[in-house]
Amino acid sequence: MPAVHVDFDQVAVESVSTMDTDGEAVTDDAFCIPVIIPLDAVGPWLALYDETSSTSPSAANSRIIARAVLAALQAAAESD
Repeated sequence: MPAVHVDFDQVAVESVSTMDTDGEAVTDDAFCIPVIIPLDAVGPWLALYDETSSTSPSAANSRIIARAVLAALQAAAESD
């Protein structure tokens, strides 16, 4: 599986005003969680993803990213 990491030292609550990947405006106070994808893992991650398929990426591949983000969110929320 390709690698993914979270820079936990950079997790912070921030006031955010931006556009998300669907083009929707987002304005909120939120946890900002930096996800790190090593450059040598970009190709393998993208090879696993088909944006035209509603079942892509697979649950197993999605879980890798989700667990990294949720672990960081849980740790940050507990330390607040």
